[in-house]
Amino acid sequence: MKTPAYKLVYNWDGAPLDYSEYPQSLEQFLEKVYAPLAQTQVDALFWNMGSHEASWPSQTLEMVGETEDRQYATVRGMRHAEGLLAMFERGENPYAALVERGRELGIAVFASIRMNDNHFYGILPEDMARTRRLALTRLRKEHPEWCLQPDQVPEQRGIGSWNFAFPEVREHRLQFISEACAVAPWDGVELDWQRHAFHLPENEGYRLRYTLTDLQRAVRRLSDQIGAERGRPFFLAVRVATTLESCRRIGYDIPLWLEEGLCDLLIGAGNSGTDPGFEVEAFQNLARPSGVKVYGGLDSIGRQQADRLVSTGAWRDAWIRATASGYWARGVDGLYAFNWHGTAQTWRSLLKTIGSPQTLEQTNKTYAAVYRGPPAMVGAVNDRIYGETAVTLYRTLTEEGPLFHIPVHDEVAAEAREGGLESAELHLEFEHFSPEDVVEVSLDGVV
Repeated sequence: MKTPAYKLVYNWDGAPLDYSEYPQSLEQFLEKVYAPLAQTQVDALFWNMGSHEASWPSQTLEMVGETEDRQYATVRGMRHAEGLLAMFERGENPYAALVERGRELGIAVFASIRMNDNHFYGILPEDMARTRRLALTRLRKEHPEWCLQPDQVPEQRGIGSWNFAFPEVREHRLQFISEACAVAPWDGVELDWQRHAFHLPENEGYRLRYTLTDLQRAVRRLSDQIGAERGRPFFLAVRVATTLESCRRIGYDIPLWLEEGLCDLLIGAGNSGTDPGFEVEAFQNLARPSGVKVYGGLDSIGRQQADRLVSTGAWRDAWIRATASGYWARGVDGLYAFNWHGTAQTWRSLLKTIGSPQTLEQTNKTYAAVYRGPPAMVGAVNDRIYGETAVTLYRTLTEEGPLFHIPVHDEVAAEAREGGLESAELHLEFEHFSPEDVVEVSLDGVV
């Protein structure tokens, strides 16, 4: 069976479990999950099953809430863990219900596994044993040597992430994935390698890439086994970096994964942010011979919060529409939305338009140079390495400065001639502007 080409994948991180008072009923849960998706272009839901504690009854792994001894720092955390536990105590399986409701709506449902999610924010491995905090499992506390150390990662955010060079770590993650895949009749599983992409010591990703490939092979065997047992395919998706160079540095051997058929869907995504610089053409050249589908990732973004000549929401939506148009024009098989928390109306206008080039026509779009952002905001490794902005404008010897490329995927001139385009604007943004700076702007030679 061919891999289906979903037009719009929506990754839910589990937040709907927090959206009702405790105890949340199964019907409340399903309503909160599907409210943003119903009657939109979303045709696949990837549901986050977590990264550390088991969010299902497990005989081998700690369950949600146990790392905090079921004493929660926030009401939201209590609702999430205790509401989920209460469902299983009532004899309900929220994940099976999730899949069943998805099929009623024509939406495929995958289990999504965050391979190395790190929300420890720089807790040193040697301090983990005496720290009571969400997701700091017993295994991590007992074996801090299996975690990335301060001298092994480029940023504080990566400290304490699992070091996949250790076979014990890979065995542990495979156990987690195996159990998650077994709790519901999913359509497939996603290995989310990009949340967050600290898996191996800095500058060792390329040399040790065989270790990540080892786990990828093991999960492929698992997915094939599940598919054979149930008599229909069990698809395997991966979320990786947006450039082949970043993938090499982090440790994703994309050419080999595609050559060996170690995935069915491939999502190109920046760490903690959208990267419009996704090398769609390069990935498609590798993926098409094997039939793997390629998706352009749309993440939460920080830059929409800046003060602009248009409102925050209008700029954000126009930028997402432009990014989606660019992905479609360059040959993606579909789009993937990550970290789009919301209710029924939060993202509805976008989820009803970005899933097709046709429905994006005649909509406002903001095309921009690829934005990298400061590392402190990105919190990620090797992220957006080809980002052109923001950049410091140093004085140059030849009076020639940087060039920014802004690809536009609308027939602007033709639409203007035909009367379909009312206006187009060029916006320039400056930060840390000083009285000594001199900026001259010209358009088509006219100052």
